Amino acid sequence: MGSNSSRIGDLPKNQYLKKLSGTESISENDPFWNQLLSFSFPAPTSSTELKLLEEATISVCRSLVENNPRTGNLGALIKVFLSRTKELKLSAECQNHIFIWQTHNALFIICCLLKVFICQMSEEELQLHFTYEEKSPGNYSSDSEDLLEELLCCLMQLITDIPLLDITYEISVEAISTMVVFLSCQLFHKEVLRQSISHKYLMRGPCLPYTSKLVKTLLYNFIRQEKPPPPGAHVFPQQSDGGGLLYGLASGVATGLWTVFTLGGVGSKVAASPELSSPLANQSLLLLLVLANLTDASDAPNPYRQAIMSFKNTQDSSPFPPSIPHAFQINFNSLYTALCEQQTSDQATLLLYTLLHQNSNIRTYMLARTDMENLVLPILEILYHVEERNSHHVYMALIILLILTEDDGFNRSIHEVILKNITWYSERVLTEISLGSLLILVVIRTIQYNMTRTRDKYLHTNCLAALANMSAQFRSLHQYAAQRIISLFSLLSKKHNKVLEQATQSLRGSLSSNDVPLPDYAQDLNVIEEVIRMMLEIINSCLTNSLHHNPNLVYALLYKRDLFEQFRTHPSFQDIMQNIDLVITFFSSRLLQAGAELSVERVLEIIKQGVVALPKDRLKKFPELKFKYVEEEQPEEFFIPYVWSLVYNSAVGLYWNPQDIQLFTMDSD
Repeated sequence: MGSNSSRIGDLPKNQYLKKLSGTESISENDPFWNQLLSFSFPAPTSSTELKLLEEATISVCRSLVENNPRTGNLGALIKVFLSRTKELKLSAECQNHIFIWQTHNALFIICCLLKVFICQMSEEELQLHFTYEEKSPGNYSSDSEDLLEELLCCLMQLITDIPLLDITYEISVEAISTMVVFLSCQLFHKEVLRQSISHKYLMRGPCLPYTSKLVKTLLYNFIRQEKPPPPGAHVFPQQSDGGGLLYGLASGVATGLWTVFTLGGVGSKVAASPELSSPLANQSLLLLLVLANLTDASDAPNPYRQAIMSFKNTQDSSPFPPSIPHAFQINFNSLYTALCEQQTSDQATLLLYTLLHQNSNIRTYMLARTDMENLVLPILEILYHVEERNSHHVYMALIILLILTEDDGFNRSIHEVILKNITWYSERVLTEISLGSLLILVVIRTIQYNMTRTRDKYLHTNCLAALANMSAQFRSLHQYAAQRIISLFSLLSKKHNKVLEQATQSLRGSLSSNDVPLPDYAQDLNVIEEVIRMMLEIINSCLTNSLHHNPNLVYALLYKRDLFEQFRTHPSFQDIMQNIDLVITFFSSRLLQAGAELSVERVLEIIKQGVVALPKDRLKKFPELKFKYVEEEQPEEFFIPYVWSLVYNSAVGLYWNPQDIQLFTMDSD
């Protein structure tokens, strides 16, 4: 921030800010606006910079809140902005730097003011501030045009219609950020908002026709990942006197609003982190997720969610049914590539989940790809580094895998993809392994981590469901993957024995003391037995459907066959143990016949020969294991706080005071 940071305190004394927020009404045609809007200000790129800005200008904002009912200056500023945006597209085509620069500055001020207004008042009070027009003290009219709705429509037009150039990049980012601020009332409510003025504007009236175009533009902004232009690329060269990046306007403008506040100056900006290397893409994605998760109106579904659910590939020439509103087409290949490359962020993983879960066109396209490893590997890496991710990022990654494993074609194809040297997998050197075997390893590791750390039943259930969906299609399991399946069963078996022993001791203790409350070991035992049953079903499914493809699993079963002894006569497992017991007995007999001191290679050879001779008709058939992801009954209770926690923690150019936030934010560790 340099020495300039000490001068931020001058902002409340700035004559233009004082006039804007003061008691004097300013006509929208007053030359004052040209003076106010002629400042040079490198856009803040972090919440720290925005915090300094907000702290410096909060007194000005509060003064405007107090005086605006009499002056209507907020409405005048918005009208100035609206009148300028009508010429914005032409200005971009003509490279009119000054006009675009001042229009951006107007929007920047509006966004800063809106954020404070929304924080300090209800939506109804905010709406009144947009309608004040009569300038005489204590008198105002609310019969004017709806400036709030007009501003929202204008922002949507700006985002969708203005060409993305170096000189328009920042105003595009600002327009998207301002829309996020418009919807940020949710941050100041503990419960999920189901009725909101901003929601109403977005879901009906003049804004509604922009729905599909807005969603499409936000998706393409995410796809393109356009980096901001080089510092200074959108402005004229610096003046020779070093007085800042001011345009060559009248000398009266040289004392403009932000000349004292350059946040270290252009050129000294700290490089953004990789995931935020494109502020436009980041903000676009956050706005898209916010729009997609708005609650439905009482008389109509969320149109932005409808658009996300129904868009098609540009190569799909089939007509849209008349029943599908807000439909559009987009390049699926470009979208797929961007999704594969951006999975390090929560928001990109949430977008992938949303598209896979809600858009059948996208799901069909992705499942037909021959390079699924590009998508699956980043998801597996998220799960592998579970300690470094927040729990919701892990859930999204896991649910994505569950959705993918619902498809038999996916379950077959992942075993045909051979990977070499997976550097991020550190437990063991994997010089060559199939994508399917790697998926099994990572999911089992997630289960084991959960057993020792979080003990989350929901996580267990989804991990096991993904394995169960895959089990009938296991092919050529890597020896390490086969070992880990049996090792997990061994861990569960030990846990079962421990809980059983604790339950027995507790029961004995209760005979001598009736006053001490007993721990609920019965419930613990029931849970662990459910998990063991599931693991036995997964092993059984593989043996009955693809035994001849998995000699390594048979080898691991034989090596640890003593583990299964205690479950043969257990009433909860007797039926499912029949096939496993048959396989163990059959191959153990053949190994005995082959003699002692057999090498690993010789054992595998005997197993491969024995598979042909095993009487398949003796294997009992069980119902196919198939689990589908089912969203919660009220998904907005999870997703809306989750999305806003991402906005709160990730947005570039937006800062909210933590003390003001009411929304029960999801864990953001």
